[in-house]
Amino acid sequence: MPASTFRLPHAVTVNLPADLSKDQLLSFSAFQRWISTLRHSLSLQTTTQNHPFKDAPYRLRTIDVQSVDFFGRGRLGFVKLKADIANDEGERLPGSVFLRGPSVAMMVVLQPEDVPEGSEADQYVILAQQPRVPAGSLSFTELPAGMIEDDGSFSGAAAREIQEETGLEIQESELVDLTGLALPSTEDSTGERLGTGVYASPGGSDEYLPIFLYQQRIPRDQLESWRGKLTGLRDHGEKITLSLSRLEDLWREGGRDGKALAAWALYDGLRREGRLPGKSSRAAS
Repeated sequence: MPASTFRLPHAVTVNLPADLSKDQLLSFSAFQRWISTLRHSLSLQTTTQNHPFKDAPYRLRTIDVQSVDFFGRGRLGFVKLKADIANDEGERLPGSVFLRGPSVAMMVVLQPEDVPEGSEADQYVILAQQPRVPAGSLSFTELPAGMIEDDGSFSGAAAREIQEETGLEIQESELVDLTGLALPSTEDSTGERLGTGVYASPGGSDEYLPIFLYQQRIPRDQLESWRGKLTGLRDHGEKITLSLSRLEDLWREGGRDGKALAAWALYDGLRREGRLPGKSSRAAS
């Protein structure tokens, strides 16, 4: 039995557990973004001429919030819910949802300064090896990534994560949004308003990741100093070891990480189209 219940517009009933209030849920940015995106997509069923569900449109009827996780200072972090979405013929859509909001991923491509400028040889990508308990791993290899603060920007979060994990102090303007460059707006194709990013598990989670590129030429000895470097915010439970992958081997060495594969594909496609900027030269602090 739910501890409390309230209604959203369009007669949507929301059932809450005892440890979550109406105000907490409605102020959770991930919930706001999800419900707004879903409502718009549902509205297209009756406003788009050739929509596949036009003759028997689905409607959001009930949201059952099953559990929540809070971060420090009582900030809502994760919400597990089940949405009842059905049409008048009794047909339902799968509605189990893990809400966590968007994150950012960073593809840092480094090249020794002794390589001739303009050459694509001898390029490396920084990877992070860290415990990922949901995967059952204590040493999962992936692109560096981080969550978005409620009041933060995607590029700002990417710059912050790069500094925390590598020591590189960069400006947001130095980042290239690979997803923004490569992915067309869904409003131009389906009319939906999906986030500009890679959805890692759209069958279960709302999370999507813009992927940012940072390219840099550095002294070769500095490049080698990143191998095996221990980083991460220990007070946040982060225990990260950095490794370097040759760019051409990223698809293999980071192949279990969807972010790495997506970044490699976007980078390669944009490179072949001549849409990537050149590398800068800067030392880490």
